Amino acid sequence: MRKFESEYSGNPIRTHVYKEIERAIFDGDFAPGLSLTEVKLSEQLGVSRTPVREALMQLELAGLIKNIPGKGAVVVGVTEADIYDIYVIRTRIEGMAARKAAEMITEEELDALAEIVELQEFYLSRRDVMQVWHLDTRFHELLYESCRSRPLRQMLSLFHNYIQKAREASIKVGRAANSTAEHRAILEAIKRRDPDEAEACMALHVNNARDSFFDQQHG
Repeated sequence: MRKFESEYSGNPIRTHVYKEIERAIFDGDFAPGLSLTEVKLSEQLGVSRTPVREALMQLELAGLIKNIPGKGAVVVGVTEADIYDIYVIRTRIEGMAARKAAEMITEEELDALAEIVELQEFYLSRRDVMQVWHLDTRFHELLYESCRSRPLRQMLSLFHNYIQKAREASIKVGRAANSTAEHRAILEAIKRRDPDEAEACMALHVNNARDSFFDQQHG
């Protein structure tokens, strides 16, 4: 874990602490069952115990840790059941976001979305899977922004973070080409301002990503 020292980027230190612990949980650095202590975390992050305590309270509310008598804060993490449920929910609400984007997206946003897909296709031809992965994240973030719904954007961003390791694994083991082609189909539907097709293409994209992940886990 990195120390923050005096670089807080204008946000409260507790926000940075929360994000860093959250990242460690999502990345698997803090595995399920691991006990987290305020003292050790404050030393690792180079902060006082107060923002750590506040961050741990937020993480418990988010369901990522649980306070157990005698053990303290224990990492719950994200289970396979959580991942499955998130994909099911994403099918519905991300489809809704694509529908709204087809109706609300600006020409500037549409150009930016097209550029992302073109870059994905370029890096795919170079077999640069990590660049495709990073652009995948940006594609979805921009689509969330363009749907003009703050609640949808906040909910989808949270879910996207929760399953980022599942998404990364899926891209790395061979879904990069299919994922990029599916982004192209979503883009073309949005370009045509066809909300039904945009929603259908997005639902297919999310379902394919889900199936790919669970095929890897149990194949």
